[in-house]
Amino acid sequence: MATWKRISIVVAAAAALFAGTTVAASLALTPTDPASSDGAQEPSETASESTETTSAPPDAVALAGPSESPSPEAVGECERVPSDTPEVTVTQVDIGGGVIGYGQEGDTDRLPMAIAARPGGSWLAWVGTDDQIHLGRLDCDDRLEGEAIAFEGIDLQDVQADADGVVVLVTREGNCGDGRLCGGESSPCNTMHMVRFDNEGNQVWEREVTNLDDGLGGYDDGARFVWWYQHHGRLATDGEHYAAYFGVAVTVANGGCVDVHQGDRMQVVDADGNLVDHADSFEVGCSHSWTTRIAWNAERDEFGMVCATDNQCRIAVPAYETVAAGTCDGTLFGGDLVASGSGYWTAWSQGGQARLEHFTDGPSDSTIEPDVDAEHPHLVSYGADHMLLAWESGDSIEASVRDSASGEAVGDTFRIDVPDHSYQAFKAYDDGSVAYPAAGGDNTVQIARVMPFSD
Repeated sequence: MATWKRISIVVAAAAALFAGTTVAASLALTPTDPASSDGAQEPSETASESTETTSAPPDAVALAGPSESPSPEAVGECERVPSDTPEVTVTQVDIGGGVIGYGQEGDTDRLPMAIAARPGGSWLAWVGTDDQIHLGRLDCDDRLEGEAIAFEGIDLQDVQADADGVVVLVTREGNCGDGRLCGGESSPCNTMHMVRFDNEGNQVWEREVTNLDDGLGGYDDGARFVWWYQHHGRLATDGEHYAAYFGVAVTVANGGCVDVHQGDRMQVVDADGNLVDHADSFEVGCSHSWTTRIAWNAERDEFGMVCATDNQCRIAVPAYETVAAGTCDGTLFGGDLVASGSGYWTAWSQGGQARLEHFTDGPSDSTIEPDVDAEHPHLVSYGADHMLLAWESGDSIEASVRDSASGEAVGDTFRIDVPDHSYQAFKAYDDGSVAYPAAGGDNTVQIARVMPFSD
């Protein structure tokens, strides 16, 4: 059973709505000093929780008055009400301790936090300044309820949930063994794990999805482990299985020593945490690869994936079907992957310009250039017929609703008043809303939620 850690919550203010006015969050981002040793946000003695509500874009907000159309009905367990312009709420959540900071956002750095939808709320995971992974439940108002748990982990990768509990993808300390490198060093030799908790916070199972064990170290031929290089990962579920797609080190014999290469790996477990021989899983896919992305496509009955790779410098389906051709100039970045009908949309960027590609089995059949300056675009499903494209803009995030059939913009761009992180993800909810976890002030995390949309 996991050890419970007490979290206190103080409600500082209720939600506020100001037509035509952008409302600033009551606790702004406290930037991390990149020169600090751990890039952490230091805890303070006090923190608060509040919710701010804005409508976006401001000039699209209608004045109060009679309407010929009936009011939209509330949707889902949380009874969120759709609107014809994207409405944003920002909730300050007191987590009772520090979170590792946002000062460094490289593809080898740790992710501060991740969020997942669950019936009646969310699960929020974060990496504390105590070097543990923390996991807590959020209610419908995005406020922490009950107690959070803390458990072992070096890096947090992702979190996904269902009605019975939650799965967290984390890295843990591993062993390089006695093998000899042909040159250089690839320390450390860590492992990747799925960890399952029930809704009461009890650990149900744990499954390593790399392959190190007592007889196989990271520097042994055939090892698949997590090293210093790109190793971020994502989770997806079909309702019965959980799939993890992540960057991995690939150890290959070279005479009397071994070389270590960069690739990626996809593994699937069943409801009991057992590895299964799934049609979509593989030992190694793209190489060399980064920004591994995965989504469950119910219409195609498959886990779809894309990677960014220096193999012909492209965005590709592993391994290999080209989705979009790129250039290895240091600016090739894979954003997110969204299942849409019998195909997929993926966001990516080259030279600081965001792009959207639609594809089925490989080559893009539709390219959208949204005229967005962004090195790290985000993409997420937004209800049944739309997507949300988001990107960093100064100290906040800009977003655009896109039609999921054509990829074209629906309405004007709008602001989400929280700081961006290059490698964190927006998550979709069954009621049509999306949520994003962001840095807050001392002891706090901000949850930005874009409420359901109805055009």
